[in-house]
Amino acid sequence: MNAVLDPIAALGRAALSLIKQAGALALFALEALSHLVRPPFYWRIFFSSLIETGFFSLPVVALTALFSGAVIALQSYVGFGQYHVQSAIAGIVVLAVTRELGPVLAGLMVAGRVGAAMSAQIGTMRVTDQIDALTTLSTNPMKYLVTPRLLAGTLALPCLVLVADILGVMGGFTVSVAKLGFSPSTYITATLDSLKTMDVVVGLVKAAVFGFLIALLGCYNGYNSRGGAEGVGSATTAAVVGASILLLLFDYLLTDLFFSQ
Repeated sequence: MNAVLDPIAALGRAALSLIKQAGALALFALEALSHLVRPPFYWRIFFSSLIETGFFSLPVVALTALFSGAVIALQSYVGFGQYHVQSAIAGIVVLAVTRELGPVLAGLMVAGRVGAAMSAQIGTMRVTDQIDALTTLSTNPMKYLVTPRLLAGTLALPCLVLVADILGVMGGFTVSVAKLGFSPSTYITATLDSLKTMDVVVGLVKAAVFGFLIALLGCYNGYNSRGGAEGVGSATTAAVVGASILLLLFDYLLTDLFFSQ
């Protein structure tokens, strides 16, 4: 009997643990968001996080988008060549970049770079009792450490994705014209004909959600880290992995919400 019940019990414990973690994360997010409408707001922390998340992430996001657009053009040319519809490459590149690859790849890059940094920074403050010191100085740690970073992540990632969209399309254009023999004017015309405002808007909405999730996971894991340097390392890993998984999950949910009909 134990051989049958033990796996079921383990599955139940895992499910309860997952629900508990989801609830704790939701309460953490609600508490942080509540401080947006309650002064004071720490603008210095906000602008510092905005620059760190947006400006300093620009090189890696730009390179990722540029080469992704180029690869899509090459792969599409090979695949569409079998059906003699190479003219659809421009539409495929702009559709893939604006709807999916721009937000998702930018989100994953920022999760690996910024989410880990947030978790490590706040986690170090936790294990060195700096967060307790903030409380002693009558400064709310959530208001000071978490709320500005959540707002910065939510606003910075759409800006990065807008740049990624432009560079991704540019990468496809460069490869198509320089390597595949397309006419520049024809390619640009096909791109503009395929470009839809809804695709860009949905990509930016996804980016805002992804930015919020990345900052939330980074702050949450850092804020609740325990156990010295090892705990900070574990929190950093959990922040990156958790943000990446939630990013892909919400990418599916948002795609289903906007494009299922």
